[in-house]
Amino acid sequence: MSSGLLAGKTGLVMGVANQRSFAWAIAAAAARHGARVAVTYQNERLASRAAALGEEVPLAGLYPCDVGDDDSIARCFEQVDADLGRLDFLVHSIAYARREELQGRFVDTTREGFALAHDISAYSLIAVARAARPLMTGGGSIVTLTYLGSTRVFSNYNVMGSAKAALESSMRYLAADLGPENIRVNAISAGPVKTLAASAVRGISMLREVVQERAPLRRNIEPEDVADAAVFLISDLSRSITGQVLFVDSGYHILGF
Repeated sequence: MSSGLLAGKTGLVMGVANQRSFAWAIAAAAARHGARVAVTYQNERLASRAAALGEEVPLAGLYPCDVGDDDSIARCFEQVDADLGRLDFLVHSIAYARREELQGRFVDTTREGFALAHDISAYSLIAVARAARPLMTGGGSIVTLTYLGSTRVFSNYNVMGSAKAALESSMRYLAADLGPENIRVNAISAGPVKTLAASAVRGISMLREVVQERAPLRRNIEPEDVADAAVFLISDLSRSITGQVLFVDSGYHILGF
């Protein structure tokens, strides 16, 4: 149901992979609530999947952006500026680690694997926030996606856990830097969902079973739950909230053993 909560706002959702991705759900929800939404995808292999979103919701733009390449980021935001003129919100739904780094022991993480995971999953937030900042002339909201593995140990999460910890710390420093310009920066810590990215983490199905059994709400989340939380964080309803991690995990994060 559309509320017009985001009417008059223009935003960019980065990281659309397929119809099960958080980015897809967030873009669709933002459009339903009245926003003008553009999206990015990583490469031509994902272009057709991203374009399929345009068949579901009207898109203001569809742009390739490899966040591991500064030139690609610059080209993307130059085109966004030319096409849209401004940004009121930016959603960063991007993370990557080599599959082999998500197996075995964390102590065996390679130097190259560590650098790659942190570059794509954490530094990219800094890079795209810097690129988006000149377009947020009237203030804005930046939202990124994280996971409880940033502060707790989960089997087969490994280097992605340290990357998410770096992401959350970066989010807070960006919130402090950009706050005087009325740009807010927050994160959503989502429960386990079978997204394309999560498929690289062995044991995701078992983890979902544990959440359903033990979480206070006794249920798993779906991408739409995260999308609704994102709509709140990019709307004016959250105008005084910045530097925060909002948990959308049926309350699982509050539990001890």
